[in-house]
Amino acid sequence: MRANKAEQIGLFLCKMGPYQRTVLDNGIRVVTEAIPTLESVSLGIWITTGSRDEAAKENGLSHFIEHVLFKGTKRRSPFDITREIESVGGSINAFTGKEYTCLHAKVLHRDIALAIDILADILAHSIFDPQEIERERMVVLQEIKMLEDTPDDYIHDLFHRSFWGDHPLGYPITGVEKSVLSFQRDEILTFFREKYTPDKMIVAAAGMLDHQQLVGLVEAELGPLQPGPSRGKREGAQGGKAQIKVKYRDLEQVHFCLGSKGIPYGHRLRFAGHTLNTMLGGNMSSRLFQEIREKRGLTYSIYSFLNTYTDTGLFGVYAGTTKEEVQEAVALVLQELKAIRAGRIETEDLLAAKEYLRGSMILSLEGSDGRMGRLAKNEIYFCRHIHLEEALDQLEGVSEEDVTDVAQEMLDSSTLCLTLLGTIEEGELPWQELHL
Repeated sequence: MRANKAEQIGLFLCKMGPYQRTVLDNGIRVVTEAIPTLESVSLGIWITTGSRDEAAKENGLSHFIEHVLFKGTKRRSPFDITREIESVGGSINAFTGKEYTCLHAKVLHRDIALAIDILADILAHSIFDPQEIERERMVVLQEIKMLEDTPDDYIHDLFHRSFWGDHPLGYPITGVEKSVLSFQRDEILTFFREKYTPDKMIVAAAGMLDHQQLVGLVEAELGPLQPGPSRGKREGAQGGKAQIKVKYRDLEQVHFCLGSKGIPYGHRLRFAGHTLNTMLGGNMSSRLFQEIREKRGLTYSIYSFLNTYTDTGLFGVYAGTTKEEVQEAVALVLQELKAIRAGRIETEDLLAAKEYLRGSMILSLEGSDGRMGRLAKNEIYFCRHIHLEEALDQLEGVSEEDVTDVAQEMLDSSTLCLTLLGTIEEGELPWQELHL
């Protein structure tokens, strides 16, 4: 007999290990989840510094530092960093976001000390060699060119800039060619010393591990780090610009993003917001996918997204279509946004979206990587651990009224922004302004 939903969740939770948290004297937070059934451990050093924390002339500096950290320490060459971790079958990488940077590794549990040693070494003892900085500058410039050559990615950077304007949330994470070319070693070191301090660091780990052992390793490697000078609080952001912007480029399709203000990461209706996003364009059974792709064949790719930050957010819809059909596609997107804002929600669709999210949440925790990331983000945005059962209960409680409420809060004509990329010019646009 198939177990009911509560029993299924209970069985899954039984497999989850205990959560533990320790704060070192210098402010570094260590959060772990022991999973004794695994042979591996995923761990990351998360720093709450990202592209949002940059001044205009510094745009791309957090991402650039992420690259340069892997280019040699006092004890290891760039080759040594990757060779040592790969020689035990592990992996190491990093990424930069709007509000954080993460250096992470995955190894067999027996090699956790090596992983911490390498991650801590590149964070605390990178030498920022001038020749390596110049070499990596060229790599980052190639990355920017690659992004700009990928229109379905590039449109998102253009959309963020249109929506947020001169606020740092509007800056591309990679930076732009002009800013990356301007970075000098002393400027890089000053930013690093001010923004990568222990009070901004979280060590998150999930897998076969012992919490106290990990705390001891982190204390030995990163305990000596001292707080640096503070640059003050990051600039707040509450809304965005309502406008229509177009960038001409000779392409086969016109790519567009249409969206409005979202909600913060910790918003009281955050689960309703993610449910709304799923219903509109979060999967292949969503309204936008069915209405615009399946029924009319106007696009190959269409989806919605909800980007949430500390104090604000951004909701949007992406699609790529032909110049001749872009007006119809945008009109259909607006039609679906208006419908959900007006409360036209089918109970069956709501239940299906919630089940999809529930399954996605559980599946994302099948591996240690997903659990490590969840530990870190809960610490960053809530300063506490949110048990899976608590999150699933909140999702289960989302009602049609909740989705309507969050739709009316987010889908607001005063912040409705449309950005287009393709063989189209401003004089050809059929819209003067957009309304919901």
